[in-house]
Amino acid sequence: MSNIIDITLENFQQVLLEQSKETLVMVQFWADWCEACKQLTPSLFSIASKFPDNLILARVNCDEQQQIAAQFGVKSLPTVAIMKDSQPIDGFSGVQSEAEILELVNKHLPQEHDTWYINGVKLAQEGNWLEAYPLFKNAFEADQSQMTFLFAFANASIELGKLEDAKTLLDSVLLVNQDTAYQQLIAKLDLASNAADSPEIINLQMALEKEPSSLELKQQLALALSQVNRNEEALELLFEILKADMNFGEAKKFYLDIIANLPDGDVLAGKYRRKLYTLLY
Repeated sequence: MSNIIDITLENFQQVLLEQSKETLVMVQFWADWCEACKQLTPSLFSIASKFPDNLILARVNCDEQQQIAAQFGVKSLPTVAIMKDSQPIDGFSGVQSEAEILELVNKHLPQEHDTWYINGVKLAQEGNWLEAYPLFKNAFEADQSQMTFLFAFANASIELGKLEDAKTLLDSVLLVNQDTAYQQLIAKLDLASNAADSPEIINLQMALEKEPSSLELKQQLALALSQVNRNEEALELLFEILKADMNFGEAKKFYLDIIANLPDGDVLAGKYRRKLYTLLY
């Protein structure tokens, strides 16, 4: 298996120091003469096979790599160390059952909500906020005590124009957690809120107040609102148009396009699909 590695002085730094910053490393100190090591090895191999992407089993033959064993202060065999971020964080000596070792390893492996967050960060770094949003949402809903998750979810909400949602999230942050990241998000939310009231939108709103039955003005305003991610307001205007005239202009196309570009799991998508169905059927 590719996640089982024999450690030497040549790859010691790469695996135990560098790779442990990205992946949990379980270090097995063993020797050919050690019967208890042979008894333990199948359990370690089995556990490594369960987590090919999240766990490395690094095997140190203490007869051949005495310098490495000495650096870890190994006094008896078998010994197993769990490493993360270049540091030993847990471990045990002697033989333990596979179930006991699995319980130990599971304490340090990324949880599902951590994986959602990590994958969301990668997507956000690529500018893919539509796919990042549901991952941050899932992570936050799984553990609402994690400020990192809340801030990521609020940031994605701002990026997608869900400004009221972002405000609700940030309003829930206690004073003790209002750090630099929080202040940056507050500033970003203020900028986004100001940008959402563009002169074009204000002018169209004023024109529509004078001609409230104008389907053309409603369509123009809906399009302008959608361009600054004020999607619920845009969809509501387009729905008013479709109620009056299902074939007016490009209202139906704009309506469906907005829904198609909402992030997975967005409640607006389901709400406005159902509203359209009431007109169609």
